[in-house]
Amino acid sequence: MGALTIKSRVERWPIAGTFTLSRGSKTEAIVVIAEISDGEFIGRGECVPYARYGETVESVVGLIEGWKGKDPEALQKDLPPGAARNALDCAFWDLKAKKTGRPAYQLAGLDSLKPVIASYTLSLDTPENMAEAAACVATRPLIKIKLGKEGDPARLSAVRAAAPKARLMVDANEGWCVENLSENFAACIKCGVELIEQPLPAADDAALASISHVVPLCADESMFDRASLPSLAGKYDMVNIKLDKTGGLTEALATAALARQMGFSLMVGCIVSTSLSIAPAFLVAQQAEVADLDGSLLLAKDRDGGVRYADGLIYPPTAALWG
Repeated sequence: MGALTIKSRVERWPIAGTFTLSRGSKTEAIVVIAEISDGEFIGRGECVPYARYGETVESVVGLIEGWKGKDPEALQKDLPPGAARNALDCAFWDLKAKKTGRPAYQLAGLDSLKPVIASYTLSLDTPENMAEAAACVATRPLIKIKLGKEGDPARLSAVRAAAPKARLMVDANEGWCVENLSENFAACIKCGVELIEQPLPAADDAALASISHVVPLCADESMFDRASLPSLAGKYDMVNIKLDKTGGLTEALATAALARQMGFSLMVGCIVSTSLSIAPAFLVAQQAEVADLDGSLLLAKDRDGGVRYADGLIYPPTAALWG
């Protein structure tokens, strides 16, 4: 590639209502956009700085604008996994697609992109409010329930009653402890939950290796990139691959391939964001059992030309959006 110009900008996107999980609530998604230009074409990538991993908007912008590399290969060596590398890596993919006239999915070795079932996330709330929210989306095929506080069995029962036909999975976001695992697992079994995501804090998840996984367990906060996988064996059945943690699509695809070789099932996830974050993750979703890619669906309004959700499915992004 020729001389490159790298720019970043911060955007704020209101969420439809409030999004709450065990660690807190937010009413807007703050995203950072990286743009890489070769003078003729511009590639774009989006990331979401996440305080859980020590990131701030300022630190991510600083890494993006301070990077002096010249190509995507150098990027993988120069920056650590995380949001900043994700935005730059995805911008490189977008730029290459524009320069070559080949869609990103072909550059990734895929023959085509197909719609996939999209989970829909219910924010953590009182049982009554969660039941009301579940009733509004009861026809969706797959619902993800945010849990991680005292009284979760009641929340689960309320959601199941309000959405009796939907497939359910839960995400405790590290909010449970060894002492209440038995009670919460029993509630999951009673309500027909198919998957439990990150029940324990990452620092405490060694306990998961010594208990029966009657419901499959998925690693999220314990999962970053390929380097994470050996430590998850025996504790989890599935891994949640998020581009903001792997540091971009390049590592996400490599992580997915290795995880599959090691016997893990795959989920591809996201943080509340616009469709510009969802688009590259959609390529990983083509090989995943679960596509948890409703980040832009939770916004009050997505960016123009965003990915399409319909009838419980998420459809391939357009080239005008990304890739």
